[in-house]
Amino acid sequence: MSFGYFITGTDTDVGKTWIALGLLTALEQKGFSTLAMKPVACGCQSTNGAYRNDDALKLQLRASVSIPYELVNPYAFPAPIAPQFAARENGRQIDLNHIKQIYQQHKYKADFIIMEGVGGWLVPLTAHQTTADMVRDLEVPVILVAGIRLGCLNHTLLTEAAIRHEGILLAGWIANCIDKNCLEIENNIATLQERLNAPLLGVVPYMEEFDVQTIVDHLNISELIKNA
Repeated sequence: MSFGYFITGTDTDVGKTWIALGLLTALEQKGFSTLAMKPVACGCQSTNGAYRNDDALKLQLRASVSIPYELVNPYAFPAPIAPQFAARENGRQIDLNHIKQIYQQHKYKADFIIMEGVGGWLVPLTAHQTTADMVRDLEVPVILVAGIRLGCLNHTLLTEAAIRHEGILLAGWIANCIDKNCLEIENNIATLQERLNAPLLGVVPYMEEFDVQTIVDHLNISELIKNA
């Protein structure tokens, strides 16, 4: 049976996909099989009559267990807007039960399933449901990617509070230094480490272009695999 982890972020564009790619690679390098999902994606391109998302494609290729794209990313929408609006614009509605069925279908196919969210923690997926509802239904712990930039203390602590409010386990957090001009990087990370009741799984340095192996080299996944 797989260990599932859901990757969320303090906001959009904080590097969730690249951190997910790093986690998939780090787990595989430790000898574990991996499977990836990005249940919902916006800003997709039409390819041979179907929508495809670059981030979901990267995850599909990086995982050691291959599954069809439609199962990696069951909800792909062309508009780069909030999922609720993107789905409506595309004449569809996101069904959380369908996502859960896909996840459960693959629970025995790999040692770990890494799932990446869309946007931040409370982004609306439907008129009445958010990412938080999806993760609660999936019953998986969360890994929080904190984009280290101005405002990261407030955004990270608010996100942690929202995760815990849902009764969902925060398995760990990763500091991703996405702003080369950010002041007090070390103090920001130290402050978060003092205040967050979850292990720090890595501090990823600023990179002009993301490199998966560099991310792997800055991760500590021992907490994630100790019960595997």
